[in-house]
Amino acid sequence: MGKVEEKLESMGIVIPAAMAPKGNYVSCVPVGNILHLSGHIPATSEGLIKGKLGSTMSIQEGYQSARTCAINILATVQKELGTLDRVKRVVKIVGFVACTDDFDQQPSVINGASDFLVEVFGEKGQHARSAVGTNALPLGIATEVECIIEIEP
Repeated sequence: MGKVEEKLESMGIVIPAAMAPKGNYVSCVPVGNILHLSGHIPATSEGLIKGKLGSTMSIQEGYQSARTCAINILATVQKELGTLDRVKRVVKIVGFVACTDDFDQQPSVINGASDFLVEVFGEKGQHARSAVGTNALPLGIATEVECIIEIEP
């Protein structure tokens, strides 16, 4: 078990098995020392986190949904690398929020992913980011997060 995995364990976080893609794509494409990760969804052992911010979900529930997406990103990275200790830097995340037209707190929701990555990786987890609102996401999910990560050789 790597140091990052030990930290996650001390935080009470269990990294799930990486999910299979839900379509004709792969979850992770390595290019040199960069991992391009597809959008990850808020899947838990109890099912998908579904809803729409501004109508059926609170900002805190959306925050937890985005955090779950980030946990699932780490599952894919761990599967790809064998250990999260090879993460050199979280470069960028793009977060999507299913929301009503008048909802304007997308950054507060996607902070769930950002805060988690900084908590896990410290300075290496600080990243560039976009937080985008949309009227719907696949499978009725509340959030989706994609990521670019620089890795150690």
